[in-house]
Amino acid sequence: MPSYAKDPRCTAMADALIHLLRRACPQDAGGYGGYYQVDFGDEEAIALGGVELIRAAMRKAAKQLRWKVTTIGWTGTRNGTVIAVQDTREVPDGFRARRGDERQAERGAPQGLGRTGPGAVQRGSVPLMTQESRAAVARDDA
Repeated sequence: MPSYAKDPRCTAMADALIHLLRRACPQDAGGYGGYYQVDFGDEEAIALGGVELIRAAMRKAAKQLRWKVTTIGWTGTRNGTVIAVQDTREVPDGFRARRGDERQAERGAPQGLGRTGPGAVQRGSVPLMTQESRAAVARDDA
């Protein structure tokens, strides 16, 4: 498998993604525990350089944040091409890791699956992360 570390497309994409990965870290976790996933159509992923180049860019951006990195990349899923990066470092005791339902309760959001009506696209959702990454890469190409 070729190395994309020095590929200018990988470097440009990593530079565009780094602030998005930083924002993906849970609040009150001191930059630990981030997770970022994008779901592109298969053709869109190919146009961006392919799943391996996108994974390499995510890995490169995450390493700049000192994440201990795990990545996945699948093509041809029901969601198209799925690519994700995760920080697997242990969260130190000085930072409070909170579950999603605790954050929702703090915001006053209704609990449980019984909610009715369309849900808003929330920070950290895969559709929002995908749109943000599209915008960041497009801005960097301009």
